[in-house]
Amino acid sequence: MLNLLLGAALSAALGGTAPSTPVSTPKLELGAARAIVRASVEQAQRDGSGGAIAIVDASGEPLLLERLDGTFAASGQISIGKARTAARFGKPTRVFEELINKGRTAMTALPEFTPLIGGLPLLVDGVVVGAIGVSGGKSADHDEQLALAGVQAFESWRSQRVSLALPAGAKAETASVVHRKAAEVARAFEKGMPLIEVADYKVHASRRDSPGEVEVHATETDIVYVLAGHATLVTGGELVDARKISALETRAKSVRGGEVQALAPGDLVVVPRGTPHWFREVQAPFTYYVVKVISPMEVER
Repeated sequence: MLNLLLGAALSAALGGTAPSTPVSTPKLELGAARAIVRASVEQAQRDGSGGAIAIVDASGEPLLLERLDGTFAASGQISIGKARTAARFGKPTRVFEELINKGRTAMTALPEFTPLIGGLPLLVDGVVVGAIGVSGGKSADHDEQLALAGVQAFESWRSQRVSLALPAGAKAETASVVHRKAAEVARAFEKGMPLIEVADYKVHASRRDSPGEVEVHATETDIVYVLAGHATLVTGGELVDARKISALETRAKSVRGGEVQALAPGDLVVVPRGTPHWFREVQAPFTYYVVKVISPMEVER
């Protein structure tokens, strides 16, 4: 009932009518929610950011919440509010913040309504099955970027049909071809974001405007193809001030020794799993594709 009331309240402002509730809809399972959160967390770690990531079901009830170390305490509730708003209205929360900024301030009186950028709905065949909300990133736009990384992971998860329940009577699909349009790829390169993340491989549209940290991936072999810019890549060597950021990844401030390689457009580099690699110097903008091949023997299922 609450969903219907909220949908009706905003229908005029959004220029449409509240969507009808399907009799039978797909369900968002916990396994998919975990994959979504993992993708957003990994993006936040790449960006050197904090953040709280919340996943809710179609009714707006929380399924999963993760708050990174150092993120302010209230971010958890804010992220849930963003996700709930995106789920119940089936629209990005950016829509509501921009409408309010244009003068639709009466919207702020709606109950359980968080009109702040950083919430995105999760859709299956146009039907809302849940939403992701992010708070505590570097900015409002960065919150949305972290949420988008989760949405892209959800789409990849769906393409592999892993742990996502189908409607009653629906026929299960096999793994399908994944197609990313040129405009979507270009947007990903503007920020440096994942394009596809599934169980066996990942494809990232990577961008660096400055040097990064040393990275060591326990299960991922990185295949790097340079598109634009120049960089100095150091591989191997001894880690300096190493720290584990997850069970499968270690980072460090620098390395002692190692092999120095100058990268230019058209270059291809393969970094085997377990090998330290460090973009020590970067001439921005430096853009490159990374295909991450995941070792099936060591990935936890």
